[in-house]
Amino acid sequence: MHLTVIPKKSETMNKISKVFLVLIIGAVAFGCNKQDESQTVSDRDLIAMEVQAEGIFDEVQEIADQAMRIGSNGFKSVESDDNRLGNCVTITVDTTVMPRVMTIDFGTENCLCNDGKYRRGRIIVTFNGRWRRPGTIVTHTFEEYHVNDNHVQGTKMMTNLGFNSEGKMQFRNTADGSITFVNNGASVAWTSEKLRTWIEGRLTPPWNDDVYLIEGNSTVVHSSGRSRQRVIIEPLRRELSCRWFVSGTVETTPANGPVRLLNYGDGICDNLATVTVGDSTFTITLR
Repeated sequence: MHLTVIPKKSETMNKISKVFLVLIIGAVAFGCNKQDESQTVSDRDLIAMEVQAEGIFDEVQEIADQAMRIGSNGFKSVESDDNRLGNCVTITVDTTVMPRVMTIDFGTENCLCNDGKYRRGRIIVTFNGRWRRPGTIVTHTFEEYHVNDNHVQGTKMMTNLGFNSEGKMQFRNTADGSITFVNNGASVAWTSEKLRTWIEGRLTPPWNDDVYLIEGNSTVVHSSGRSRQRVIIEPLRRELSCRWFVSGTVETTPANGPVRLLNYGDGICDNLATVTVGDSTFTITLR
């Protein structure tokens, strides 16, 4: 004869409760780890998009400056490979109107430019005087303009401030626009005000010896709803012989979260930068 012992109800419930408690604790721990991991990946993506946006808006003045030095009606920039343009770009300048209008047309298909980026669409540049004359105001707008298939919209304005106390020409740059990224459909709204100081190469013809220092701040709002304030702590060094900033730091403050410090390096031309959040540092690839 078999005898089955049935535990008391309270003992059974206690065992079941303990099992459920273990499962719940495990699930919560797993969920937290996944959330932390997702947050880290997401944060890297956000920073990468911000860095791309900064580079795209900052390079617009360089493109327009080089186009103006090259440009005459119907001229194609095929003679030099030391600028951001390429032989599929058409530059036209309308001098019959005031302010003058220059159109930098990359075509309707992707144009591989000399800096390794693909562009299409047009940059429309209006200006009321010579580029290097103090007081000149240059406005840049975009028509179906894409950089590496990322859609750029908005306005950028440059004002020539003349020379500082050290005899270096300075420009005030403001931007108000957005970029929609092709890889994930996300977008960033970008506003900035920066001071750009031309510290080397102004008196020589080539572009590739020009060097600028950039200071200022910007505000970024991601399509996910996250907003960030960005302040340049150490001036960003732009050497036109390099595709990326070679040095400088940017402090990014999210609406909710710790400060991020973006470091472009110590002067070496490469496509790497580091981001420090608290005690953690990781590397991002510039595009």
